[in-house]
This record gives sequence, structure tokens and C-alpha cells, in this order.
Amino acid sequence: MTRILGCIIFCAAAYAQENVSTFSIVARDAQAGDWGVAVASRYFSVGSVVPWAEAGVGAIATQANVNVGYGPQGLKLLEQGLSAKEVLKRLLDEDTFEGKDGRQVAIIDAHGNIAAFTGPNAPKWAGDRQGKTWSAQGNILVGPQVPDAMGKAFESTGGELAEKLWAALKAGNDAGGDSRGKQSASMLVVRKGGGRNINNDRYIYINVDDAPDPFPELRRLLDINLGLLYQEKVGKLTGAGDWKGARGAAQKVAHYQPKSMQAQMTLGLLDYAAGDKAAALEALRQAKSMDPENFRRRFEQVAGRTAYKSILEDKEFLTNLEN
Repeated sequence: MTRILGCIIFCAAAYAQENVSTFSIVARDAQAGDWGVAVASRYFSVGSVVPWAEAGVGAIATQANVNVGYGPQGLKLLEQGLSAKEVLKRLLDEDTFEGKDGRQVAIIDAHGNIAAFTGPNAPKWAGDRQGKTWSAQGNILVGPQVPDAMGKAFESTGGELAEKLWAALKAGNDAGGDSRGKQSASMLVVRKGGGRNINNDRYIYINVDDAPDPFPELRRLLDINLGLLYQEKVGKLTGAGDWKGARGAAQKVAHYQPKSMQAQMTLGLLDYAAGDKAAALEALRQAKSMDPENFRRRFEQVAGRTAYKSILEDKEFLTNLEN
């Protein structure tokens, strides 16, 4: 009986002090005005605990023997003008909760300054690596190859911050990741006014809370999120008369939504408006093949708008489209 009671007490304590054993990356894209965090773990809903970011202020990942308050408190201090290093020192100095020497945290501020801390009692293997615009860190990992691989992938990947974060997270997973396995993953990217709809700074915020392998689902959600963002951009740019910019955004939508008839049709119309009839024909034929029954109705609806009307008068083009 004593042994059973002792086990119950020990197990309860272990669950109460569960570490957020994970690997993450915080980073900044100064040109786009993006700050972001990507994280994965053998832990339920890691996105509700680790990633914190505010547009124009910075980004924070708080994990291991986690003090979740490091996130909101750290952003508040960054907003007051403290540097990443000053914020890290303040958080550690004012931390009165048990287990501070097991914490892990990384901060990047508004100016791109980076500060990271891996406590001596963070569950092993634990450590962090930094580059010019990023910090990768983790605990209960298979080894240092995880943050090393994340940094290399981040720096070798082109495009926007979300894609670089994805590449880093995937590389960390491919290198072995959390030694206990997989369960959840999250990505948060902030940009002033960059989110969907109005007055939204959350450019990307996606979570896979519980899955045997969260990575395919995180990638699927990222494609949807980016596709919707570029879709909104197409509308704004066409409204402003920026046809070249709209065409570039439409190419992104078609990339992220390859099975969408609407995405291919919009791209085809913008290709035509740009004078590239060959590309327009290819995109519109692809759109037609996706949904032959609804294509003609949608095509005539959209092409009937003033901006695209000339395509309806191009008999040769329309004949080629039918064949």
C-alpha cells in the first residue's frame, strides 16, 4: 500500500511539472516586417504555450521547465524598449517560481537582437544555436544535430519567413527532433496589418494540437493560410490597378492552391491581361479540366468585368480554349 501511494504521489508530481520538451525557432525578416516562431513537440497543443510574438515588437519561445508568463511579460518589456538581452535578464531575475534552472527561452527584439537561455537543468539533450536573424533551441532532443540542422535549413531556404520557419522545423524533425516522438506543432508569424481581413497582425497562426505526425497537417494548413493571404492580395492589387503585382500574387495562390479552379482561372485572366496568351491558355485549360461543368459560367462571370472584357472579344483565343 505504501509503495502504491508513493507511486501515485510521484506520478502526480511528474505530471504537474511536465516539461514542454520541444524544438523551436524564433526569427525575423526585417524587409517584410515579420517576426515569427515555429515549434514542434511530443506535448499536447504546444502552440498554446511556447510561441509568442507581436508585430513591430519581437518574438519569444518559452519552453522546457516552462514559465508561460515569459511570453506575455517578455513582449510587454520589449514594447517598453528593452533589448532582447535586457528582457531575458529581467525575466530570469524576477522569476520566483520553482525550477528556473530548467527553463529554456529565446527572444528576438524589434531590431533583430537575439538572446537565448538554456538552463543547466533543462532536460537533456538541451541547447541552442543562433544566426544573424534566428535562434533555434530545444530540449529532450536526440542531440545538437537538431538545432544545427534547423539553422542550416533556415539560412539555405529562400522566400518569406513562414517558408524559412517551416524548412527549419522540418529539418529539425528530420534530424531526430524530440527524442520521445511527435504530437503537436505550431507556427506564428506577425506582420503589421498583414493578417486576413481588417486590423489583424497575425499573418500566420496555425496549430496541430494532437497527431501521430503533425508535420503533414502543419504543411497543409500553411498552404491554405498562405493561399488565402495571397488571394486577398490579388483583390487589393487589382483594385489599385497594379496588374503586375496582382499577377505575381495570383501565381502564389495557384502554387498554394493547385487544385483550385478559381485560382487557376484568376491566374489565366491576369496572364491574358499581361499579354502572355500562352500562359493564359495553359492556366485556363487547367482550370477548365478541374471543373468543366462550372468553368464556363464562372469564366463568363469574371471575364465580363471591365478589366478582363477584351478576352471575350478574342475569338481566336476562345476557340483555342475550347479545343
